[in-house]
Formats: sequence, C-alpha cells, structure tokens
Amino acid sequence: MSLAGKTLFISGGSRGIGLAIALRAAREGANVAIAAKTAEPHPKLPGTIHTAAGQIEEAGGRALPILCDVRFEEQVEDAVAATVEAFGGIDICINNASAIHLTGTLKTDMKRFDLMHQINTRGTFLVSRACIPHLRKADNPHILNLAPPLDMKAKWFKHHVAYSIAKFGMSMCTLGMSAEFAGDGIAVNALWPLTAIDTAAVRNVLGGEAMAKRCRSPEIVADAACAIVKRPARACTGNFFIDELVLREEGVTDFSRYAPGITGPLIADFFVPDEVLAKTDTELRVMGKA
Repeated sequence: MSLAGKTLFISGGSRGIGLAIALRAAREGANVAIAAKTAEPHPKLPGTIHTAAGQIEEAGGRALPILCDVRFEEQVEDAVAATVEAFGGIDICINNASAIHLTGTLKTDMKRFDLMHQINTRGTFLVSRACIPHLRKADNPHILNLAPPLDMKAKWFKHHVAYSIAKFGMSMCTLGMSAEFAGDGIAVNALWPLTAIDTAAVRNVLGGEAMAKRCRSPEIVADAACAIVKRPARACTGNFFIDELVLREEGVTDFSRYAPGITGPLIADFFVPDEVLAKTDTELRVMGKA
C-alpha cells in the first residue's frame, strides 16, 4: 500500500519526529497538513510551519501549513476544516504534539502541569475527535499517537509524575478509542521509540549534545509510523508499537543508518517495558546511567 494521494493531519509537525513523518510520507506523494504553533523562527528551536511545508513539497508531497495550538478547540476545528477543504478529506491523524518537563511533584508548578496535560492528553483527544468524522469516510483510516506502552510501574512516575500522567493519557486515548471506533474500521495505535531520539527536547531539556550522540535519528520513528499507517486498519488497531520492532517485522535488520557514526550503546527511551528490551539485541543503556 502506498501513501500517494493520502492526506495526513500532523499536530506539532514543524520539527523533529513530526516533520520526519511528514517528509517520509511526502516522498510517497502524500498530502500533509502541518498543524503547529510556530509560524515565526524561534531563537532556540529549528523550523516553522512554513519551512516544514517547503521541505514537504521538495520531497514530493503537497503541504498545507496551518498555525494551530492544540490547546484551543476552535483552532483545531478550523485546522481540520482547512485540511478537508484543501485535500478533500483526512486519511491519517498523527498526534505528535507534546510538552515535556521532567520535575518532581514539589518542583512542578501548576502552570507547567496544565500545559503538559492540555497539549499531551487533551490535545490528543481533541485532535482525534475533530478528525474522526472525516476518518470515517476514508478507505484505510488511521490514528497514530506518539505515546508509550501502558506499563504501569512506579519507576516511570516517581521522578516526573506530572509528565508521565500527561504522556500516559495519550496512551489511554489509544486504548479507549481503538475499542470505541473498531466498528467504524478506524485503526487507533500508539508508537514509541526503543531508544532516545535526537530532537530539540533531547538537546535543550534532557542531555544536550552528549546525549544526542547516543540517540537515533527521527527517521526511524518516521519509517515505523509510515509502515503502520499502510497496514489494513481493521486488522491493525489497539497496538502499542515500538519503532525497532515494527521495522524488524518489515524485514529491516540493519539499524546503523539511524545512528550514523555512533559506536557503543544507545540510550533506551523512557517508558520502554523490560519485556520489550528483552526482544532486541540492540546495545542499550538506561537513560541517565553510565
């Protein structure tokens, strides 16, 4: 199955993993709506909705840059309507927009708590809700959330409970909506990286350049995402996918191109269950440990 002519609505797709997914789909001739809140260059973050649109069109796709903050219902509804008007419908919804702040309970102010929940959990719910009426009309409709497996262990919560709740909220949207809309033939799945990914969050929040040298590129998540949304929707829903395992199912055996020049162990991402780590022979170390 090809993504040629398919329309993707991607939240937060002006940089990082969202942009990588957009470009991967564009190379197959997809239409991509980039719904993000960066319209002007940011002093610390690369890319805007306009630079992303230019890259998508250079890659062979059609692009629609939309200024949209997923915290606001009217903006999301307008963005979805603009996408349908431009491309005739929506086939795939990618919930990529996310906010991260890794602090414990006493160091997490409520403004930051609210921001993470508004973007991560509420944003995923809102964007999905707005897209579903149009997905019902699509031939092979997919919702894909960039969210972790539901691994309810205290170790994922004890150091940054507010962030973890907000991120697992996206996972619970996956669990609930996959069952709710199974009869409509809408696939709802989650995708999460096995390793940390070299993004602005890694460089600006988590570990800087030193950590980036132990990460894979966003292209591994993009390749896995596009493999998932090309699968038959009715036979592929309610899954919590891990990028490397998806690509192994697709026949990929050499992952070195996703970490060019890196020797030694990569950093395992947050929230990856122990049983998943046991399924791969990739050399990994736990984030934050030598």
